[in-house]
Amino acid sequence: MLRLEKKVNKVVEYVDELKVLQPVVMKQIQTIFEKNRTGHAYIFDGEKGTGKKEIAIFFIKLLLCLNPSKNVPCETCRNCKRIETGNHPNVKQLEPDGQFIKTDQIRDLISGMTKTSMEEGRKIYVLHHADRMNTSSANTLLKFLEEPEGNVTAILLTESYQSILPTIQSRCQHIKFATVPRDILLKQLQEQGITFSMASTVSMLTNSLETAISLAHDEQFAHARKTVLKLVETVRKNVHEALLVVYEDWLVSFKEKEEIEQALDLLLFAYRDIVAIKANPQSSCTYPDMLQSWKEIALHTTYDRLSDQLQAILQARQNLQRNMNRSLLMEQLMLNLQEGYTFV
Repeated sequence: MLRLEKKVNKVVEYVDELKVLQPVVMKQIQTIFEKNRTGHAYIFDGEKGTGKKEIAIFFIKLLLCLNPSKNVPCETCRNCKRIETGNHPNVKQLEPDGQFIKTDQIRDLISGMTKTSMEEGRKIYVLHHADRMNTSSANTLLKFLEEPEGNVTAILLTESYQSILPTIQSRCQHIKFATVPRDILLKQLQEQGITFSMASTVSMLTNSLETAISLAHDEQFAHARKTVLKLVETVRKNVHEALLVVYEDWLVSFKEKEEIEQALDLLLFAYRDIVAIKANPQSSCTYPDMLQSWKEIALHTTYDRLSDQLQAILQARQNLQRNMNRSLLMEQLMLNLQEGYTFV
């Protein structure tokens, strides 16, 4: 009895987590089940880390569960357990074979879906990275979506909805996943042993827990963060020191275009922090470890000047895309950032 109670509590906790992560999507899914309006095809559309896979599994369990209660799968029946382990014969999942989902993969999948199964009930197939179907495989799937055979439901997962053929889009119910709330991502990162300061920074660059963890443990990223913060500190002293940091640290550390782009984003976040702190000293920051420094900078500048500095960084980013000489780009940026400080 105690074990069953623990299992029930675990299920409740798991469902509550999904509801916090994607409240609108979870309500859609549970309403579909409650009103018995399951469609033959869905597109789960959202960025990496938004819970598409987890909610797809929840939906599959809900549709096939032998003892659902209050629009939640029991997690203890034979079907729920087999879905969890990937062993239910009526559930097929398809990943790209290399760069694309190939035509033969779709044909094999359709063949499996149209054959008589040993199990009664609905058949469900999941296409991961559905946007990576080539034209031929997409058209093969389209034909099946137009003329589905039997009690079959498709779930297409994608991070690039616009890359899916419009004809496939029109035959699927579009379920849009929201970006993960930053406070949830921060909590998840800290649970992984990442400091609050680093978690605050990487959570501004990505919505994906996996990518954020990778960045947080990347020594090169840690060095980039340190270099950007050093530059902000020196900019307010004098332009000559700032230019020294540019030539001795910035241009040495950031050689590739993508690296400079990321560094400029980190620089932009620093000045956004200062604006936020000037407006409200209790604001959350991208760099909470720099709070005292940000307060001091905010005290000695104006909103107009901070606005000019933000615009200067954005302009530098545009100039980078136009392939402007990077040394000249940074020299100009330093001059624009340094102007306007007052010192007491």
